[in-house]
Amino acid sequence: MRKCIYLMRHGESEYNLRKIVQGHIDTNLTEKGILQAKHAGELLKPYRIEKIVSSDLKRAHQTALTIGEVLQVSVVLDRRIREMYFGTWEGLSYEHIYRNHLQDFHNWLSNPVKYPLPKQEEILSFERRLNSFLMDIHKYEEENILVVGHGGSIQGLICIVMKLGMENLWKFKHDNSGISLIESFNKNLSVRFINMSFHLEKIRDDSIVIL
Repeated sequence: MRKCIYLMRHGESEYNLRKIVQGHIDTNLTEKGILQAKHAGELLKPYRIEKIVSSDLKRAHQTALTIGEVLQVSVVLDRRIREMYFGTWEGLSYEHIYRNHLQDFHNWLSNPVKYPLPKQEEILSFERRLNSFLMDIHKYEEENILVVGHGGSIQGLICIVMKLGMENLWKFKHDNSGISLIESFNKNLSVRFINMSFHLEKIRDDSIVIL
């Protein structure tokens, strides 16, 4: 049996716009984030999405609901695909981090297993919850599923499928509302593409006009 699991990062959030670390902090989408989700929904129309599974954090849930309205598909929540908890760095601005913790930040990006953030979610716990989610997704009867999560959780799922290890979690990136595809054939998983985002080009052009 073939199953397509589309992975999508949430649209732009208020803290994305303000360049503040979010993690488990709950923030809403911006107007641009809602527009990104609508465009993603239009892009996904030909792919016959039958179920949408979303992180329980607002920025992901709002993204999923917006797409669900476009596709006329209901949304279920699963807290296992929420973002990693970033410990004491949650709520800090990137400007503050660059000024005060630049080397720590570079170390963490290069290997979050070896260089965890202060009071960060235990990396094995993070990996276990993503693994658990990935195993359960096979229990759904639907063949085309959209998963709306976060940069960390989406990239973590990709690392698991590609057997890269969590030390490579930040070696690639997902744009807001970027889409990746995991294909399952008889429960054998493979990554078909990562961070498809050409549906955002018009929004980038529109944002220049708005500003």
